[in-house]
Amino acid sequence: MKWAYIARAREVLAGEEGAVIKDWGGKLPVALVYPNTYHVGMSSLGYQVVYRLLNARRDVVCERAFWTRRFATDDPVVSIESQQPLADFAVIAFSISYELDYPHVVEVLRQAGVPLRADERDASWPAVIAGGPAVSANPLPVADFLDGVLVGEVEKQADALVDALWSGIDAPRPALWEAMARVPGVYAPQLSPEDPAPVRRQWVRDVEPYPTSTVVYTRDTEFGDMQLIEIARGCGRGCRFCMAGYLTRPKREHSVTSILDQAREGLAHRDRVGLVGAAVSDYSQIDELVGSLRDMGARISVSSLRVDPLSEALLEALAESGTETLTVAPEAGSERLRRTIHKGVTEADLFHAAERAEAYHFRQLKLYFMLGLPGETEADVDAIVDLCRAAAGRFSRQVTANVTPFVPKAHTPFQWAAMAPREAIEARYNALQRSLGQMGIEVRGESAQWAEIQALLARGDRRLGAVLADLRGSSIRAWERAMAAHEVEPEAYLEAREPGEALPWGFIESGVGPRALTAEWERACAESEDVPGR
Repeated sequence: MKWAYIARAREVLAGEEGAVIKDWGGKLPVALVYPNTYHVGMSSLGYQVVYRLLNARRDVVCERAFWTRRFATDDPVVSIESQQPLADFAVIAFSISYELDYPHVVEVLRQAGVPLRADERDASWPAVIAGGPAVSANPLPVADFLDGVLVGEVEKQADALVDALWSGIDAPRPALWEAMARVPGVYAPQLSPEDPAPVRRQWVRDVEPYPTSTVVYTRDTEFGDMQLIEIARGCGRGCRFCMAGYLTRPKREHSVTSILDQAREGLAHRDRVGLVGAAVSDYSQIDELVGSLRDMGARISVSSLRVDPLSEALLEALAESGTETLTVAPEAGSERLRRTIHKGVTEADLFHAAERAEAYHFRQLKLYFMLGLPGETEADVDAIVDLCRAAAGRFSRQVTANVTPFVPKAHTPFQWAAMAPREAIEARYNALQRSLGQMGIEVRGESAQWAEIQALLARGDRRLGAVLADLRGSSIRAWERAMAAHEVEPEAYLEAREPGEALPWGFIESGVGPRALTAEWERACAESEDVPGR
């Protein structure tokens, strides 16, 4: 192995606080891989939680590894803690948050010298498993590469899954698959490729026994200046486009006492606390929590903020902590379309947020919107312009509009919706840029082409495994070549579907059944004249 890769991993390790170093003797060695860069992966609180849970077991040694953009054909993938090649571990466990990281899963296995397909690996190779939001919703595009998938929250079944791995790691692979499939919430893709047995999403009823905060501190991350603490899990708002809102139900909260205990420990490392939740301002004791954190001398940041309610105590704390940007997400410009997507935010709420941002002297007001939502018309796009203009009239500094294409996701009421045509999204985005640019409002967007790839993977089936395996390069053209080689028509995955038809991911029981999702879809249709169409 090239010394440069060992030296780089040791350099990373030297810049961290909190890494867990264990001797391998008598333990199950697990390589916990985030299929994106170190900077992105170490920004994931979920990834760090899995690291802590696995290393809490005396019979497991869990080390971290990451994908890198600079891979060449002979570049090894080594762990951070002991700089061991991935192929030397008994288990390679991927934590997958985003569908667009699926190609990186394949690249990591290829770089590690591990056969890609699970049915090509015997007991001499590491078992390859995965978990995380993306594969909990729909694991089929990467199913060919995996021996097991944990669907749902890791705290619920981590111990049972480790026990199953211990029992079958040296056995023929079918025996290992059977052992994992006996664990509730675990999908073993190779046992029933054509007709998977139902798999029920796992979740913990009470999050209080599972304090969730930063484990490893590093400056090389989006949140390098803070300790992240989960204050709540799940969301009861029911936005019809939101996969996280449906896959993390029901809403559960950590106690103020637990959060403060974690903050006290974290203040030994960082003076800023990042509060994490689907909607931080929805936390039932947010004012008490914020007041106590400020009494401890902590600066405060938040992962997300709703404008109904908008906590005055939280706004004041953010401003005093040096937060420069207040971010809110109207998602749609018009009241009608916000009703269709069940956002539950009014213009009055948004204007109030802009006025409070002005009062507390934030330097930037950032508004998030989606283009191509079901039922969207040109008038709805014009309404984004009107809303931004009105916000700018109430906020004297920089207003920024972040605009992303809507991507239909599994297990949401909009899982049946069509992906809007790329040309329509691009035309509407360009129109927004022209109109808002004239007002001095900055517009930032994401590629409509890559949104189509994301939609393809979000609602895909096992045919996409062959596409991922043959993908060479990271361009749209590379995707087009790989899909053409396997006669995969993207339109088949992007078009509208009918409630009642069999869906590839239907064997995943998310906790919100088809009947409830269909009812929400029908309500959306009733609230919009054009929901099902492109």
